[in-house]
Amino acid sequence: MKRWLAPTFLLLAACAGAATGNQATAVVLHGQRFTTELATDEPSREHGLMMRTRLAADHGMLFVFPLSAPRAFWMKNTLISLDILYFDANRRLVSMQLNVPPCKSDPCPIYPSHAPARYVLEVSAGTARRMGAEVGDVLKIEGDVGPVR
Repeated sequence: MKRWLAPTFLLLAACAGAATGNQATAVVLHGQRFTTELATDEPSREHGLMMRTRLAADHGMLFVFPLSAPRAFWMKNTLISLDILYFDANRRLVSMQLNVPPCKSDPCPIYPSHAPARYVLEVSAGTARRMGAEVGDVLKIEGDVGPVR
């Protein structure tokens, strides 16, 4: 009877991980590769990088939306400064909000895209400038982002 416990536990753990929307993939922008957590559903997009005290230089979070639209992010409960990079449906960089500080007052400022976006990449503040990212750069996503809700 114990034979079924391990496979059942692994299946439940995999389902629980998928439900969070935080599976990982890699992206490449302007020649730099980042390991990214994926935010592909509303709960994971709302939580984003909240409560993180650090973000490695080669890590980030990729927010994937079902459709392109004007996007706006804020930094509520985000403890680290970020670069917020907005990409259209063709994964072309259309807008950047750089060195966005943590929110220190309520209400928190809003950081909008300047064009419709379907993908948003958050990386450590200063990363975009350091690697020379420019509007028009193409984001390469390695692998599949899975279902987007």
